[in-house]
Parts: sequence; structure tokens; C-alpha cells
Amino acid sequence: MHLTKRKASALARDVAAAQGMAGGRECVVFPTFVHLDHVRRNLKGSNVKLGAQNCWPKKEGAFTGEISPYMLRDMGVQVVLIGHSERRHVIGETDEIIAEKVKLGLKAKLEVMLCVGETLEEREANLTFDVLARQLKALKVVKPIYFDKISVAYEPVWAIGTGRTATPEIAQEAHAECRRLIGDVLGAEVASSIRILYGGSVKPDNVASLLAQPDVDGALVGGASLTIEQFGPILHAAPSA
Repeated sequence: MHLTKRKASALARDVAAAQGMAGGRECVVFPTFVHLDHVRRNLKGSNVKLGAQNCWPKKEGAFTGEISPYMLRDMGVQVVLIGHSERRHVIGETDEIIAEKVKLGLKAKLEVMLCVGETLEEREANLTFDVLARQLKALKVVKPIYFDKISVAYEPVWAIGTGRTATPEIAQEAHAECRRLIGDVLGAEVASSIRILYGGSVKPDNVASLLAQPDVDGALVGGASLTIEQFGPILHAAPSA
């Protein structure tokens, strides 16, 4: 929940320009709902994909304040973020609601990025893998025709907005477990090809070491995406598509 219309539009132009010099790397931006159309216009002609931060798991109806994935597609959105840590832990979304969002988002012909991750209390209780297993069960709703429309973002909640970052070794361990668990749900072939992104205080000075890990396929960037000075170096550090 950042930026004005003017600042979001200017940042979109800067990201589009930076992505054009980034050697084929894939980039998605996720502005707030009210800025989607402004950002879309300022991405025109670029390869940057337009994403939305959330959706509601119904096509239409009396759900005041919510946004249907079909409405998002109509606005030119290509990717929807589902299950972000704040949606789970601040808003209180359940695993069941998140699974329904995944199902309808794909049916609406959007790509879906499913976010998973543990809190500090869960990590300290050695429950990280149990939490990931529970959250990744949302992928059970994914039909084979949508396997190439799914990605996963691992967000250690304890490393979001806290200045703390999982070490590359911690990130790799969690990503490897995510890949194994995805294999349990969708099969080994899908698990080997699915993109698993790391999201937890990603910054220019740590992105390279995180992306060097074999199971870290990209980054879901939070606060560092709000200025091109921070986000540009991260974009250029990402692996080529």
C-alpha cells in the first residue's frame, strides 16, 4: 500500500526501461488495485507483466470491496499474487480461501503466484516444513492444463520488513523442501520445472547470493521495489529467462 498515481506511473516507466536492458529476464510488477490501469498504460510496449496483489475467489456477486480475477483479467492483469503473508497473518485468510483463489485465478486465465512461509514462532518451534506442507496443499486444486501457469514464492514471515534475511543456506533448505512437497502434490516433473522465488527483505546487496542457490529461481521483492535505485540492481541480478 504505497505510492501515488503519479509516482506509481513514473516507477512503472523506470522499471520498463530497466527491464529492457536486463537481458531477457522476466519481471512482474504488482501495484495496488487503484493504480493498475495507470501502471498498465506506462508499461505499454515493454515486456514487463502486470500483476495484482490479490483477488476474491468468486467470479461476481455481493462481495463489497473485493475484486474478481475476471475483473483483473479485463483490466489487462496477467499474474495474481495469492496467499501473501500479510493476507494470511494480518487479514486472516485461511488455507481453504487461498486454495479457492488459486483455482479461480487459474480458471480466469491468470498466472498464479502462490506465497507460502512460516512465522518466527513456527520456525523456532521447528515447524517450518510442516507449515510449508500445509500451505502447499493449495496446489491440489491445480489441473494439469494449468501446471505451467503456477509459481511459488517462499516468504519467511520473520524476514519481511524486519531487516532480517534468511541466509542463502536457509533459503536453499526451504526452497528444496518446497520443491519436494510440490512433487508430492503435482508430481516430480512439475516440481523440477516450477519457479520458486524467495521473498524476504531482498536487497541489492544480498540478491546475488540468494539467487546463486540451486533451488532459488527468482525474487519476490518488497520494500526495495519502491525505487528504481534499489530495484534496478536486483532486476539485473536475476537469472536470464
